[in-house]
Amino acid sequence: MIQSTSLLESWTQENNQLASSCKVNPSLISWVSCLSLSGIPPHLDRAQLELSVAYNTCVCFTAQSQFDEAELLLTQSAQRLLQIAGDDPGTSDPSVLWRAALKSVTGTALRRYVLNLLCVQWGVWLAKSRLNAMQDFQEMSLLEAQSGAVGNDCMAETKEKIPNIPILVLDPRRLVDLLKICTTIVQGAERLTEGWSVLSALQAASASPAPRALIAYTHLLSGSCLAHMNRPQMALQCYRKALEADPRCVCALYQSALIYRRLENLQAEVQALRILHSILLLPSSTEPAMAAGRLLSPSLFLCSQSLSSLLSVPSALSVLHSLALKCVIHGRVSEGVECYLDLLAALQSEDQHGVRVHAAVSTLPKLPRLYLEAGAALVMAQRPADCMALCDEVIGSTLDLLPEKVLLEDPGDGRVAGSREMTEEAENGLVRLLWTAAAYLLQGHCYSQLKDWKQAVTHYTRCINLLVKVHYKDTDKDAEQGVDLCVLQRLKGLSLAGRGISFAQIDRLKESLRDLHLSQQAHPEGVSARRWYGEVLWRLDRKQEAAACWEQTWSHPIPSMTCLLCFVLWWEPQFFCRALPVYAQELQSLPVLDSAKLQQKLQEPGPT
Repeated sequence: MIQSTSLLESWTQENNQLASSCKVNPSLISWVSCLSLSGIPPHLDRAQLELSVAYNTCVCFTAQSQFDEAELLLTQSAQRLLQIAGDDPGTSDPSVLWRAALKSVTGTALRRYVLNLLCVQWGVWLAKSRLNAMQDFQEMSLLEAQSGAVGNDCMAETKEKIPNIPILVLDPRRLVDLLKICTTIVQGAERLTEGWSVLSALQAASASPAPRALIAYTHLLSGSCLAHMNRPQMALQCYRKALEADPRCVCALYQSALIYRRLENLQAEVQALRILHSILLLPSSTEPAMAAGRLLSPSLFLCSQSLSSLLSVPSALSVLHSLALKCVIHGRVSEGVECYLDLLAALQSEDQHGVRVHAAVSTLPKLPRLYLEAGAALVMAQRPADCMALCDEVIGSTLDLLPEKVLLEDPGDGRVAGSREMTEEAENGLVRLLWTAAAYLLQGHCYSQLKDWKQAVTHYTRCINLLVKVHYKDTDKDAEQGVDLCVLQRLKGLSLAGRGISFAQIDRLKESLRDLHLSQQAHPEGVSARRWYGEVLWRLDRKQEAAACWEQTWSHPIPSMTCLLCFVLWWEPQFFCRALPVYAQELQSLPVLDSAKLQQKLQEPGPT
């Protein structure tokens, strides 16, 4: 017995030395020598030391994300404890083993050691998103029991069998506190739509002692819960608290921007996007500000898919693109142009950030579409030379790859330009054709701004000649079923309108009237084509028809670009969705007919 006691003291000292070292450097996972205990028969005298060593080892395994190894050792420890108690549950199922193990140590000094291990098991289940297993024990109010049962100073039951008390590498009470708030966060993310019950649990967790990043997450989830409950202003308050708790909680800023858009608060939304973009450019901006020196990082336990989705934030380039498009749509054209130019410069950059830029490209629309969006913004900003340079880039990269003909079997079969996934056929056919046609359309707009009407006619004609290569069957079906075909029709309408107006400027009125009529058939919502159609009729001395055309135009409200592109932003988890691109909208780059002057014409004496 003297020799056995001496061995226990030796093993305890070794455990204590390793525990002290591991507290400083958790990578020193060298508990193997202590685990030699498992090679000897189980005995009650050694149980406290064995369970302490197992706890320390499992904590270190968990700290290094070796969850399978930790779980295996936990199962072996529970089985070994049951061997000491002379019990055999006849299964290796962890839930059954832990229930049996807890029952076997009821009323003994070993209970808190078993609870210590069960804390680690809880952490492993949480890290592996095995919420059902956690739920089984949560129903037994296990965590509440642990708060008082685990981590009591071993001095309270001092000097029983082993003179030297085994040191634990992590105070189980700290582990319990960490697991409680992490569990609340993970379960809150899974149950956001359940309303007040989830909200009350999150609010209670926000008052607990925990790293600031975890407190920020509780506020973030509270805000998301309130947003689901249609309480946007209260949600904004929670997001503000999240940022106050942890300024690097960029997901709270992102969610705030979404709320501002929902409230149609453009100024606040743009400001939030600008701040979000600047923060995302900072090094490690998306890493939570967890407390340094912790053996177990809270991020180990926050791996659920629902939570990861909620915490996801678009890349800096995606935010910049959204900001650019948002500004253009809402008339802040100069800001939008600068954002687009910054975006294109970043994409072309070969500096030290090249790898990070390249990684973000997959979340953006295809490069030709970005060039065309930027070109449309430049048209609106009256910068035709810059727009034409971008369009030349698009044409140069796509023109030689265009098919002679595009045949679509069904109007709904085509893929949308700029969508996340496109078939090779669509990418090499219809989509490239639409990009090239749009580039010619924008160049036509540029020449119209420069009042070079012959060049404008040439480029509008090039756009039209590409678009007529597209044919599809089943014409009885809705031709606007696919977004790409809607873009096709709009490009047709806009290019015909542009050419018709250009013809009118050089007094080729019959060609102008024809194109403007065809434009209205392809794109009935077009405003310029309708007004100019009346103007050409007036010049052809068909004044009654012109008056009727103008009256019809004024009786229909002009749709704003904001309405036309109402779904262009903010699809989860990225910013973009299937919608008409900005370059397929009427940009008012052509000569504008003043409604007041047209009405004055109608006051003149009628045609004889």
